[in-house]
Amino acid sequence: MVNSGSGIHGAVFPGCPETFQEESQSQSRSQRSRSERSQQSGEQHQKVRPIQEGDVIALPAGVAHWIYNNGQSKLVLVALADVGNSENQLDQYLRKFVLGGSPQQEIQGGGQSWSRSRSQSQSSRRGQQGQQSNNILSAFDEEILAQSFNIDTQLARRLQKEKRQRGIIVRVQEDLEVLSPHRQEQEQEYEEERERRQRNGLEETFCTMTLKYNINDPTRADFYNPRGGRVSSVNALNLPILRFLQLSAKKGVLHRNAILAPHWNVNAHSIVYITRGNGRIQIVSENGESVFDEEIREGQLVVVPQNFAVVKRASSDRFEWVSFKTNGLSQTSQLAGRVSVFRALPLDVIRNSFGISREDAWRLKESRSEMTIFAPGSSSQRESQSERERQREREQREREESQRH
Repeated sequence: MVNSGSGIHGAVFPGCPETFQEESQSQSRSQRSRSERSQQSGEQHQKVRPIQEGDVIALPAGVAHWIYNNGQSKLVLVALADVGNSENQLDQYLRKFVLGGSPQQEIQGGGQSWSRSRSQSQSSRRGQQGQQSNNILSAFDEEILAQSFNIDTQLARRLQKEKRQRGIIVRVQEDLEVLSPHRQEQEQEYEEERERRQRNGLEETFCTMTLKYNINDPTRADFYNPRGGRVSSVNALNLPILRFLQLSAKKGVLHRNAILAPHWNVNAHSIVYITRGNGRIQIVSENGESVFDEEIREGQLVVVPQNFAVVKRASSDRFEWVSFKTNGLSQTSQLAGRVSVFRALPLDVIRNSFGISREDAWRLKESRSEMTIFAPGSSSQRESQSERERQREREQREREESQRH
C-alpha cells in the first residue's frame, strides 16, 4: 500500500507482450537526438501505472516489478508478504531477489537472511549475507550470460560487477522516460474482465477424463527454433486432470551449444531429469549465489527450487530433458530473450539500475530477438572470440617489446 507520496509502478508478467509501444517514426527530432532508439524501433515495454497515497497494489508471487518516485516528496510504501500461501512452495520464509543493483543488509536483511540455514545464529547469518548478497545476474558464468543476452563479455561483466555500494535504491540520472497510458480506466477494466474469464472447461468427469498427452510430438511445441531446439509443455489447460493433481511437465530438446533462456520458476519447483545427451546446468539462488554449476548427463536428476534462476546449454548434439513442475499451471519468467523481463522494462529503468549508458541498456534489452531457445553462433560469441584474439595480440606485442629491451 502507498502510505504517502506518488510515483510510477511497473510489473512484468512472464510471457506477456509489450503493451506500450512507441514507433520510431513518430518520435520528434529532439527525442531521437536523446537516444539511439530510433536506429531500430521505438521504445516498448509492459504497462506502467501511476500510484498515489492510498493505492493498494497486489502482486502474484515471482512477478518482477519496479517503483519510481516522480513526486516532490518521499514515496513511502507498506508491504505485506504472505509466506504461508500455496504459491510459496519452498518453505515458510520470504525470498526476494533483485535483477539490478546490489542488495544491502540493512535493506534486504530480513528476507535474504532467512534463506540461510535456520540452525545458524541471526548474527552469523547477517555476516554471511553481507558478503554474498548481490543481484541475480552476478553468479552466472560470464560467457553464458553474454551469449544469453547476445552482448559482448565486457558489458556482461559490468552487469555482474557493478559498484557494491549502489544498493537497491538508486538515484535516476535526468528524468525517467517511460511510455504512459492514456486511458488507465479502460486498461483496468480489461484486466479485471480477463481475470473473470473462466479457465478451460471441466465438462469431463473423473471417470471419462483424458489421462495422457504426448509431449514428444514436435508439432505441439510451445517454442521452436530450427537451429536451437524446442520446448513442449503439458499442463492443466491441455490435460485437465493436472488441475486436480497440481502438476505439469515440460520437455526440452537443445542442439549442440544452444541455450535455454535463463529464467526462474514463478510458482513451482522443477524436477529436471535428463533423458538424452549431456549439457551444462547452472542454478543461482535468490541472493546471487551459484548453488549448482555442473555438466549433467542422461539418467541424472536436478531439482530447481521455486524462484531460483537456471540456465541450460547443450554440450552434445542432442540434449533432452523433462521437467516436472509442482503446479498445474506453472509459469516461468525469462531473464533474456524477446519475452524477457528486461525486454518489458523501460530503458531508463535498466540504465539507472545498472549504472550503464542508454546505448548499453538498449543492447541488453534488444540484442536477443529469439524467444526462449537461443541458437549457437550468435554475435556475442563472435565478439567474445574477437576479444580473445585482441588479448592475444596485446600479449604478443608486450612480449616483443620486452625482448627488445
